[in-house]
Amino acid sequence: MWLKPEEVLLKNALKLWVTQKSSGYFVLQRRRGHGDSGGRCFTGRLVGALDAVLDSNARVAPFRILLQVPGSPIYSAIACGATDEEINHHWEWLEQNLLHTLSVFDNKEDIVSFVKGKIKALIAEETSSKVAEQEENPEKFREALVKFETRFNFPEAEKLITYYSCCCWKGRVPRQGWLYLSINHLCFYSFFLGKELKLTIPWVDVQKLERTSNIFMTDIIRISTQSKERDFSMFLNIDEAFRIMEQLADVTLRRLLDNEIFELDPGLQDPTQITKRDLEARAQNEYFRAFFRLPKKEKLHKVEDCSLWTPFSRCHTVGKMYTSDSYVCFASKEDGCCNVLIPLLEVVTIEKMEDTSLLPNPIIISIKSKTAFQFIELKDRDTLVENLLLRLKQVKASNTAVCNNKSKDMNVHSTCADYQFGELGVVPSKSNGDENDKNGRHSLNVEALSSTFRHSGMDGLDFRMSREQIKESLWNDHFAEYGRTVCMFRTEKIRKLVAMGIPESLRGKLWLLFSDAVTDLNSHPGYYESLVEVSMGMCCIATEEIERDLHRSLPEHPAFQNETGIAALRRVLTAYAHRNPKIGYCQSMNILTSVLLLYAKEEEAFWLLVAVCERMLPDYFNHRVIGAQVDQSVFEELIKEQLPELAEHMKDLSTLASVSLSWFLTLFLSIMPLESAVNVVDCFFFDGIKAVFQFGLAILEANAVELCSSKDDGHALMILSRFLDHVKNEESPLPLIGNQHAFFSDDLEPCPVTEITDLIRDSYEKFGDHSVEQIEHMRYKHRIRVLQNHEETTKQNVLRVVIPDVSILPEDLEELYDLFKREHLISSYWEWNSAVVIQRHDPSRPYAEQYRIDSQQFTNLYKLVSPWTCGEHTEVLAERMFRLLDINMNHVIEFKGFAGCLDIMYNGEMNEKIKLLYKLHIPPALTENDRDSQSPLKAPLLSTSRPLVIGKSNGDTIDYQKQLKQMLKDLAKEKEMKAEKELPKMSQREFIQFCKTLYSMFHEDPEENELYQAIATVTTLLLQIGEVGQRSSSSGSGEFTEDLQTEASTSDQDVVFTDSAKPPKNPQSLPITEGDWIVSFEHILASLLTEQSLVNFFEKPLELKPKLENAKLTQYSCKTNGASYPSRGDPEHLSAQ
Repeated sequence: MWLKPEEVLLKNALKLWVTQKSSGYFVLQRRRGHGDSGGRCFTGRLVGALDAVLDSNARVAPFRILLQVPGSPIYSAIACGATDEEINHHWEWLEQNLLHTLSVFDNKEDIVSFVKGKIKALIAEETSSKVAEQEENPEKFREALVKFETRFNFPEAEKLITYYSCCCWKGRVPRQGWLYLSINHLCFYSFFLGKELKLTIPWVDVQKLERTSNIFMTDIIRISTQSKERDFSMFLNIDEAFRIMEQLADVTLRRLLDNEIFELDPGLQDPTQITKRDLEARAQNEYFRAFFRLPKKEKLHKVEDCSLWTPFSRCHTVGKMYTSDSYVCFASKEDGCCNVLIPLLEVVTIEKMEDTSLLPNPIIISIKSKTAFQFIELKDRDTLVENLLLRLKQVKASNTAVCNNKSKDMNVHSTCADYQFGELGVVPSKSNGDENDKNGRHSLNVEALSSTFRHSGMDGLDFRMSREQIKESLWNDHFAEYGRTVCMFRTEKIRKLVAMGIPESLRGKLWLLFSDAVTDLNSHPGYYESLVEVSMGMCCIATEEIERDLHRSLPEHPAFQNETGIAALRRVLTAYAHRNPKIGYCQSMNILTSVLLLYAKEEEAFWLLVAVCERMLPDYFNHRVIGAQVDQSVFEELIKEQLPELAEHMKDLSTLASVSLSWFLTLFLSIMPLESAVNVVDCFFFDGIKAVFQFGLAILEANAVELCSSKDDGHALMILSRFLDHVKNEESPLPLIGNQHAFFSDDLEPCPVTEITDLIRDSYEKFGDHSVEQIEHMRYKHRIRVLQNHEETTKQNVLRVVIPDVSILPEDLEELYDLFKREHLISSYWEWNSAVVIQRHDPSRPYAEQYRIDSQQFTNLYKLVSPWTCGEHTEVLAERMFRLLDINMNHVIEFKGFAGCLDIMYNGEMNEKIKLLYKLHIPPALTENDRDSQSPLKAPLLSTSRPLVIGKSNGDTIDYQKQLKQMLKDLAKEKEMKAEKELPKMSQREFIQFCKTLYSMFHEDPEENELYQAIATVTTLLLQIGEVGQRSSSSGSGEFTEDLQTEASTSDQDVVFTDSAKPPKNPQSLPITEGDWIVSFEHILASLLTEQSLVNFFEKPLELKPKLENAKLTQYSCKTNGASYPSRGDPEHLSAQ
């Protein structure tokens, strides 16, 4: 690698470097401790240790080239190399391109200036096509990139993201070296006291990534795989290193293992273009979206320190401003003090104010509700305002276009903004009005179902209604001071109001504001109606599941005991399934949607469902409910942290996790009385998933004593079920509706009643200290474990299906599955065509069909583990085997088929192996375009003209004439008795290919000569059989029987077995065509059984385990001709030099 010329003092470096070559102006040196013998002496070992420990320019590489100024002690390093070949390549370039031109210069300074300029030009040319220029320090990154590529030999597509100097612990010994983080791998390299340590860990093998401590270090990063744990420490910036590892592991695992639902950010679609800045931006983006619960498509543009004028406290509150595609958000420095969410759709103007000492760099953002927000202390105010105005213009233009189109096409939504709610000061949308009833086929509900289906005969109604009026009065006072739209100031005071329970009359409206579903509603006028028109009447799996669950959705509530409520639920669920086919319909969505319909209009309920499914509970409602399982794992960790005594008693928290799944999926709606559960939903819409975590902890804490004394899992489940069924809301105006999901025995003592507001208050006071950032970090950690658990479950289910059908040992079959999966992953590392990758890996398919490999991957595996190796012919045989296994003609095969064919090769009977070989040489395995079957044969492979008399080494001869005639008779009888379908006959061209394969298989076998002689005998015999069959088919079946009888009585001089020099008795039968020549599987099997050496070859025991052990070592690093991947670093190995 060419280096930017830097001066070095050679006098002080003589003990560290050895000169190998020199010319008039250049010197090539080798670092002591490197090379053939440099590392054997004490000095070499010492220098090697210094190279591993010190971080200096002197340890760039073991070889370097210096530019020397004659007579001066000052030299300049202009090139370095990791290998002798690399540095000699640079030396040759200097000799060919520079040395002969330097003599024209008159003085030394001109020479030095010319050479340095030339080297800088080379570097500039090289850097322009490299990714190094994207980094903060391109020069150092280029050096690290060269060392990474040289040490680990990855293909060019393996993008290096960043690198760190750190220690890797081997037992109690730290090894100082360099940690390289690339898009698919974590790599570590160390050279210490003459010993080299090289580790390569694919991100997809990582089971756990955590920050912990050991007996020596208080802060280390531990990376756990299925077989090992690796500890790394002594980072200069361990926070940054761990954050980048976390991002890389998450992105890679989800890209390769969770491609059913996971969608990369647009900037990460091509992993070869990812940089450290991109990953840091992604982490910040995800935190921003999680904190403000915004759509996945929302991209964060800038974060600015600032202060916001808060009128309720009459001061400026310090915090950060977040600007994105469609939002301006503010979060106070003090957690929970004040948050503001301002959709650009609500913004009227953005203006700069006069800069003063009291109000430095102020801007004013005015919104439609005649409210203004004043931000001050913005550093780059001009650029910020300019960008905000540009995005405001884009948002307005986009929304106006949508509104105009919808207004023309559907005659709905004459205005696109100012969506406000009754007492909150806003006007209802007209999209569900009378005009829609006239023009549309489906009439949508324009009122919440709870207002239509009111209850009567409730005890204590007056008391409850008075409590409702008090709450409404408190909320109205709050609106007057803090705002009444989506842009309201969100403070600790509003959190306390939410914890008390939102009034029934305001519940649906505030859910829309807290979740920001109102913005989606405003920006998509008429969208829901058009979805309903398109989706209703369509039939698919989702609609069938919806119909099955409609009458299970709050059946105890009067709103869903008639067609009005059921029809509205059907429309919302069907419309959403049509909108998001990746999710479609998932059980528990019906319960959640039915509650949304009770408190919101139908269209509002749809957008609330969108908010919950797509951003508030990400990845919950899909085929594998990954998001819910991740949060269950986070919940387990919180139990261990917050309730250690309970966690100690219940060693296995999986029981609590299984119980809590319904808590997360239905937000407690399915396991608590409705009038109580809606209060939890209130908290969820305001605080997000954090509210569910803390409420779950409060439930466990309230039952901790009983749970610790529980006898078994069933008893613990009973305790929780009884408790939840007796969580009441005495202040709710709703009737007491029984919970059908709860169960308890009548003989148990009555359970005391718990007030929901007390439970919610306890949850905030005792467990409300976890921030969104902490929860997101826990989600990263546990998502790795959940995805790996899914992979393990898939593996065990596949093995359970395959084991009964094969004779391969279960432990060998498990290793074979790992090889099969790794082959898919290796090719996926550097293949960015998601359609192809999804074709080979689809988590939504049945377990046995999730991982599939294509032809090239199968060929790579075949070469590694198949016992049938045929030299150069192996690849051809692998291609035929793939075509044979590809029954569906979709160009991919599953593990079961792969294991089945290997089982025959290793454990099958001789007839099974021959049958498999036979199938490989007839269609569909053998095709007309088979590259090995089209080569013209200049001379016949085998001749049928020689007599069928074989000489043996002891001088005896064996006559096969009688054996042949008897064999034909036996085969004719067997053919009549055989009921199963016969294999197709083999033509002469196919038979020639079959013979070539057998010859190739015997190469380098210890009994090679005997096998060649035996196969020559058998092939000659089979050619004779084919000619007999050809002749008999031309003369008819009756003549064939007569011919056999005649031939059986003739002498050894019969025409079939005479030399070609003798004239045949029947000249008309001599000319034959290749198409008429055929031989059957039975012919081939019977002929092979006549040779003991062939029988021994196919029946000798074969061991799969040695092949598997070798494949594990070479699968990653082997360079195979025609392989789909070039050579790569060995996975997690240690080498010493």
